[in-house]
Order: sequence, then C-alpha cells, then structure tokens
Amino acid sequence: MALVNDNTIRLMMMKYVVFALVFICHYGYASLPEQWWDAPYPAQFDAKQLKPQSKITVSGNTFVDENSDVFAFRGVSIADPDKLKQQGKWSKALFGEVANWGANSIRIPIHPGVFAMRGADFYISAIDDAVLWANELGLYLIIDWHSIGNLQADLYQHPMYDTSREQTLNFWKQIAFRYQHVPTVAVYELFNEPTNDYIGNGANSLGYMTWSKWQSMMTELIDLIRQYDNNKVLLVAGFNWAYDLTSVRHMPIQRENIAYAVHPYPQKAKPTVKSKENFFMLWDKGWGFVAKKAPMIATEIGWSNENAPGAHVPTINNDGSYGPQIIEYLEEHGISWTAWVFDPQWAPQMIKDWDYTPTEQGHFFKKEMLKHKK
Repeated sequence: MALVNDNTIRLMMMKYVVFALVFICHYGYASLPEQWWDAPYPAQFDAKQLKPQSKITVSGNTFVDENSDVFAFRGVSIADPDKLKQQGKWSKALFGEVANWGANSIRIPIHPGVFAMRGADFYISAIDDAVLWANELGLYLIIDWHSIGNLQADLYQHPMYDTSREQTLNFWKQIAFRYQHVPTVAVYELFNEPTNDYIGNGANSLGYMTWSKWQSMMTELIDLIRQYDNNKVLLVAGFNWAYDLTSVRHMPIQRENIAYAVHPYPQKAKPTVKSKENFFMLWDKGWGFVAKKAPMIATEIGWSNENAPGAHVPTINNDGSYGPQIIEYLEEHGISWTAWVFDPQWAPQMIKDWDYTPTEQGHFFKKEMLKHKK
C-alpha cells in the first residue's frame, strides 16, 4: 500500500482551496456549507411584511409615483454596511436620523471587494434590515454597486473597488431576484463611477473604453436584470468618474425605465472665470442636457474646504459657492440628488461625529432637504 507523501497532501490541499475559491467567487458565499448539496436556493424578500409604498417609475424625463405625481429623490449616501456594522452604527437609529434631516431616500454603497470577502449572505441580511427600516420611515433605497474603474479593462482604482463582469452580473442577478416585489428598493445604480481615461502618466490611467462598449455592457446587464425584475429604475453613469454624459446625446441607452447618474463635484467643471453662469454652461454641456430627455439623479454631490479631514480633489471648495449653485441648477432642471456622505470618517463628511453634528455641507443639505419634507 503506497504511503501518501507531503507533496501529495499539498497537492490535495491546493485543489481544495482552488475549488473553494471558485465556489465562493461564483456563489458569493463567505464559506462553504458543510453539506453544500443541501444549501438552500435563494429566496425572495417577503414584501407582505412591509407597509404599502408607492412604486417609483420613469415617465418621460421625470420620476413618478403610482398616482402619476412627479417624484424627486432628495437624500444622502451612507457608508458601506460592513463599515457601519464594524463600528456598531448599522441601525434603525441611523436611518431615523437621516429621515429627521428631511431625506426621502438613502443610497447604500456596496463595495465589490468587501462583498467578495463578506459574501452575499452578509450583504443580503444588511439590505433586508435597510428595507425594513426605510419602509417603516417612508424612505426609498438606492442600491449602488460601488466600483470605480474600467469594467472592460478589468482595472480599478483601489482593491475595495475590484470587481469583474462576472461578479457584477451575478450581484445584480441576486439583488434583482430578491427585491423584485419591494418598492422600497426603488433604484439600482448599476456601476458607481466608470472610467475611460487614457492620460498616459501611468499613475491614474485605468485604460480606455468606448461609449459604444459601455453602452453594450450596460444593455447586457439591464437585460439580465429585467429577466428578474421589471419594477426598478436602473441608473447608468457616464465616464470620467460619473461626470461625462456627452455620448448620451447620440447614443442613449435603448431600454425602458432607465435614468442616468452624475457626480458633479466642485472641481469637475473648470471655467476660466468662476461664475455661476459659466458653471451652468459647462454643466449643461457635460451632462445637464440629458435631463431634457431622461430622468437623472446626481447620486453624489458634496464639498469640503482644503483643511477638512480627508479633503481631496475634486471635492474641495473653499468659498461656499458650490452648494447653492449646484442645488439651484439641479432643482431648475428637475434633477434628483443624494449628498455624499452621511458619515464622520468618509469625506466630504456631512456629520462631524456620531452625535450627528452637521458639518458646513451637512447644515446646507439638511436645510435643503427639510424645505421639501412633507
């Protein structure tokens, strides 16, 4: 009888690890169940436990509720549920505070690198919590696949944003199946900040991608989601970290119930003379024109001064002009918005601490949201 040597044992262990990693990547589980053949199939969220809430859909270039009344998202982004859970802040109290600030919606960023580490079960459980809390408070949710990079080149800005076409498709397949009948989950933001820069300095370039290719990739994803869920607004971002939508003028997404995302931070537009008129002109040219044809959500807006914690380009604005100007522009054009970010560590902060003390931009956006609170 032949003895099993060390090399054979190592080979067997390597095969098991490879199998486990493939299983985890494909199914999104943090670990293999002991009896994997008895693992349950995914289940849909039980919407019967929720209070009635109007479904939000697209009508022309606006969002409407089930009474055909125009609806505008005005809310905030929070941090990733994993960060909040680690800090003991993932709670109904957080959602309640956001509601007290006048928000009608909360954007939840899911970082693909963390999703791969924690697994689908972890995040589904967190989103289930969010659905229950938001529904009770009369809030809507935007689920955001929070990657930054080039999905074609498979290059990303940081490991927390690392994803792939396969993971992205599988994530939305799971989400669309589970929340198909949940109007509280109103919007799927398909990819946070796509890039197509090819600037040649080696430090920031994430490769080149044509809009035609991006349109094709998003259409494929939309068609997959529609196999599971016809009830959600699907949100498509433009290039240059979700700022440049110029290609939509000639090549819009040819699907129903579609809207567009933009992140018009202060230093994205660079007029020679910094006046409101010149900023408005550049915003018109880069993305604002889309609002004449399709609904839009500025899913990230915000600013800080250069001495604030975590201050970085493109969010620095020292003279206080950005907030009033961007809100005036968005409201005039019927564009919804969510401010970034309702967190005391991630920048630009809306709160200074977990007592919810507002920062400068926190004060501003709270006042703006309360103007529209019903």
